[in-house]
Amino acid sequence: MFDDLRRADEIPAAELKSLPDEVLNSGRPTVLKGAVRDWPFVQAALKSDEAAVEYLLRFDNGQPVSVLAADPSEGGKLFYRPDSKEMNFKRSRQRLRNVLGALLQHRQSEHPVGIAAQAISAPDTLPGLEEANPNRFVPEGNHARVWIGNAVTVSPHFDVADNIACVAAGRRRFYLFPPEQTANLYPGPMDVTPASVPVSMVALEDPDLERFPRYRDALAAAFVAELEPGDAIHIPYLWWHGVQSLGGFNVLVNYWWDRDPVTGLTPYAPLLRLLYVLYRDMPADQRAAWRALYEHYVFQTDGDPMAPISPSHRDSKQQIDIMRLGTTLRELLD
Repeated sequence: MFDDLRRADEIPAAELKSLPDEVLNSGRPTVLKGAVRDWPFVQAALKSDEAAVEYLLRFDNGQPVSVLAADPSEGGKLFYRPDSKEMNFKRSRQRLRNVLGALLQHRQSEHPVGIAAQAISAPDTLPGLEEANPNRFVPEGNHARVWIGNAVTVSPHFDVADNIACVAAGRRRFYLFPPEQTANLYPGPMDVTPASVPVSMVALEDPDLERFPRYRDALAAAFVAELEPGDAIHIPYLWWHGVQSLGGFNVLVNYWWDRDPVTGLTPYAPLLRLLYVLYRDMPADQRAAWRALYEHYVFQTDGDPMAPISPSHRDSKQQIDIMRLGTTLRELLD
């Protein structure tokens, strides 16, 4: 399957001073070759896994990190159990030093435990790491998160933000699908998810096309990218992406940011689930009627709905308390 997919666009990044507008606004994923190859962290990782671990531990302040561990029988796939919505991995809080030691110890194992330390906040757990390894492609004020593990696979999911992911150690393969392929990816449940957003229920490596026939259309629209140490990839807003870590020791550093002041505060995941619950059992003709209202007001298929109306009769500019709305939605869905 990997050989049949289109390769994501690539541009050399060594001479770039920032993320080009043509990348940010292209609506397609783009690999930035060598974007962070000058990082001291990457240079250490190019020497050896041990050198990468030694470098990372310079910044470790001892805070426990969130770790997922899957039985060797799962083959590194972090997903649901076959017979339930329970996850096939266990979560725990561990010292980073211990996680890194376990990865080094078992990296040559034929059937290792799948390990993934996820979304480690650099400022909170690895203070100084960002300053020593600055990223000129990320808007100022957006902080790094570090992802560490062995050969694990994460199913396609989306982020409600722009994302730049940088490979510091090892290699990673990204499978990328545009938002309009959502239905063809067969998203799973919204109430129980591996990481707060729905994931594709189709296996990345061996898709069951009889059970999921529309996945063929998703593959026809997909891109693939394989990143080496020092490479980065820009993943546009709401693009689905599945990620495979290749090898026994991998480190990714990523950054999320929003291009408008509201996006980062809006509780999109609970809102999406609330809308699904509200409309799923509604008669088809009523859902169709609501679709017309959403297209007019929300998606503005015919332009700004307030434009033809006199200013005195338009919506007010009253602000919505986004944080309070998010709390209310979560309380409703708990």
